[in-house]
Amino acid sequence: MPLDNKMKVLVERTNSILYYAESSLAKDQGAGWIGGNAPGFFDDQDDFIHEGTQRYVFYLTLIHPFKPESMISIFIPEDYEEYLKNNIYPNCSIKVMEHPISTESTKQRFTNPGLIKHIISDGVLSNDEKSMDQSFLIKVGGNPRLIQDEDYYFTKLREESFSFLLQVDEDGYPETLVQPDYNYLFGFGSLYIFAILGAAEIQHPVAGFWQFS
Repeated sequence: MPLDNKMKVLVERTNSILYYAESSLAKDQGAGWIGGNAPGFFDDQDDFIHEGTQRYVFYLTLIHPFKPESMISIFIPEDYEEYLKNNIYPNCSIKVMEHPISTESTKQRFTNPGLIKHIISDGVLSNDEKSMDQSFLIKVGGNPRLIQDEDYYFTKLREESFSFLLQVDEDGYPETLVQPDYNYLFGFGSLYIFAILGAAEIQHPVAGFWQFS
């Protein structure tokens, strides 16, 4: 997909890019992966990811839609209560990292035992209005599909000039993604990622907030 068309999803926001989760048994390449091991880039970065006694687990990694030389990886606290009470920027404890392209590590130091690795499909351009009624794992650009529409979720983000970049929606999980007896990480909800959208570059992706139904 030409970069100009991709950028329009952040400017005009009439379209968005949708991604889906596919079994890694059927497909071994795509735009990233959810579950499994973290990218090898993080192999020696335990002290950077973990914070004191708070341990983090790997959630997913996606090739940056607007910087093909980079990836965006997400890490979540092991302790559900930690990210439940810290769920809105600037106090959202979910970590979003932009980093160079990296293959999956062979080490399981950040692996979440509750998720079965799936490949993230290549992105497909979609009409944004239609996407509101579709199931997807990740939606880039367009407008966020919110579960709760209260304005306070956006207050600090707007003050600091952050704009919606993408969301990860548990409605798009295939049945084979979550291990039996494990709960959905966001209570069958959605995680919303924001960034500073400059004229020439997209910077500082952060976890804006997450919501559940």
